[in-house]
Amino acid sequence: MMQNIWKELKKAPLTAWFGMVVIAIYIFVSIFAGVLAPYGETDPVGFEYEPWGGDFLLGTDNLGRDMFSRLLYGAQNTVAIAIVTTLLAFFLGGVLGLLAASLGGVLDQVFSRIMDVLMAIPQLIFALLLLTIFGTSLINMVLVIAVLDSTRVYRLARAVAMNIVVMDYVEVAKLRGEGLWWQIRHEVLPNAMAPLVAEFGLRFCFVFLFIAALSFLGLGIQPPTADWGSMVRDNATLITFGDITPLLPAAAIALLTVAVNFVVDWMLHRSSGLKD
Repeated sequence: MMQNIWKELKKAPLTAWFGMVVIAIYIFVSIFAGVLAPYGETDPVGFEYEPWGGDFLLGTDNLGRDMFSRLLYGAQNTVAIAIVTTLLAFFLGGVLGLLAASLGGVLDQVFSRIMDVLMAIPQLIFALLLLTIFGTSLINMVLVIAVLDSTRVYRLARAVAMNIVVMDYVEVAKLRGEGLWWQIRHEVLPNAMAPLVAEFGLRFCFVFLFIAALSFLGLGIQPPTADWGSMVRDNATLITFGDITPLLPAAAIALLTVAVNFVVDWMLHRSSGLKD
């Protein structure tokens, strides 16, 4: 098993290797942020907007907190929350999409029309409305983003499964008397896994950027929790003075997004069966 995985990895292009290395670094930082950070996540340790160097590698923010430490904790918070939200969105959208394709009929029409309605409303505006109504707690934010993003997952899962449920091996499973969930778990899902895994990477990027956008607008991860989106907003005034400190969390967001897209692009290329 490990030999096959390593054999496939050796065939990966440099862009995919770059993406995997960057993702591994982000995961490492997310796990060990508390050990790597020289200061606490919310501790004011100096004056506001202190310059780079000395006791503060990347200076301090608007409240005198260490920017380097906040960046590390921001990776832990933002990435972890994005992963949890993406997993929940995939569970909701994937289960409903596979179920709709397998059963068809009225259930498929009802699910699809509900998803059409949710997708017709601009996602960011809808999220802002719901968070304003229900509050900006972390649980509310995760649930709102997961439900809204599950509509995209539903569409993909249903489209892929529709081409699988008509295959002969699925008909054979029905004739053997296998139940609906057995058919989905053993026949439909394994054959739909490649595009779904690739879509998971893309969905993670969208969720990651969505959380950062909400935090920048003040309705995402709430202070004093370190978050890259809110860090850009809190220190945006420094751009007026030619200081690039507010761009650091923005660059961290962009780098992870590019890295994940490189890996997803390679995975899509492999699953498509195309040759270089």
